[in-house]
Amino acid sequence: MKRLHKILLALLVAALLIGAVLVVFQRQIATAALQQVAHRNVGRNVIPDLPDGLHVGLCGTGSPFPDPTRAGPCTAVIAGDRLFVVDTGEGSARNLGYMGLPASKIEAILLTHFHSDHIDGMGPFLLQRWGLGTFQTPTPVYGPPGVETVVDGFRAAYVLDFGYRVAHHSPKIMPPGGSGGKGMPFVLGPKDKADAIVVLDDKGVKITAFRVDHSPVDPAVGYRFDYKGRSVVITGDTKKTPAVAANARGADLLIHEALQPKLVKVLEEEFTQKNITNTAQIMRDILNYHTTPEEAAAVATDAGVKELVFNHVVPPLPFRFAYPAFIGDAGQHFKGPMTVGEDGMLFSLPAGGSTIQKSRLY
Repeated sequence: MKRLHKILLALLVAALLIGAVLVVFQRQIATAALQQVAHRNVGRNVIPDLPDGLHVGLCGTGSPFPDPTRAGPCTAVIAGDRLFVVDTGEGSARNLGYMGLPASKIEAILLTHFHSDHIDGMGPFLLQRWGLGTFQTPTPVYGPPGVETVVDGFRAAYVLDFGYRVAHHSPKIMPPGGSGGKGMPFVLGPKDKADAIVVLDDKGVKITAFRVDHSPVDPAVGYRFDYKGRSVVITGDTKKTPAVAANARGADLLIHEALQPKLVKVLEEEFTQKNITNTAQIMRDILNYHTTPEEAAAVATDAGVKELVFNHVVPPLPFRFAYPAFIGDAGQHFKGPMTVGEDGMLFSLPAGGSTIQKSRLY
């Protein structure tokens, strides 16, 4: 017993000494630790380390609902060494940095539609691409008609900020011509057609836009990326529509929005019981222009895709234990791999192959 007391006393003294050292040298220790963090993260760029092919990074898998684990909708697509960003939800620009995907490498932004949660993070993307990349021309922002209005609005909101940064850092560091974005609208076919339009076809990268049904939001589109025999489709917001299956035919990966009505009902009942009637009505309204996980699974089967990933997750899922409740009966409609998207996930589709590798960038 005496030996045990001596050991415990020695441990206590050691702990006190360590604590004293930490207090005395806290600044030095913290500075050294921060230097290591900076060395590891400043200028981080994972793109050169990725194998040639298509890679899909989830920089935002959330929705307008408050969710500390998910930024607003954002999907990064790397084709070879070229980086494209689909939608720019709030907080997603930070995630892109966490993932080691430099904003300076963004070739273009593509918007699926103009709901606030899909565009409200655009400002940081435009600013970071300009400041980190020293571009002489604005960021190209593709989208259906109306994209010019959105992009011009962000330029108007940031015009004073642009001036401050040029004045502070000099035109050499922040070339005035590179600030903001430039809307690049494309014309869609009639609403009753599933016709697609090629937005970009260059050096083996083909990006196709197709109309989806998010009425009364119109126009709204999804995108298909094809590169060296691999393909990925991002739906944007839509209810179940044949256009998605038609344009996702044979794709490797389908990134499909999903809303679970049974879980939204839980929120609706809470808002009703607390007499927050307007928000309760919104919970009822959103059911008719989104896709359930079960419906998304059926689309994946119709299209013959290899793997399905749910994004724009509604409602928020505070823990992974809730994922089965969100997925519901989707497994009865699609027998391939299904993943509830999380910020930071990366799906890699090596060129010329058939595998899909899943990892995390943070």
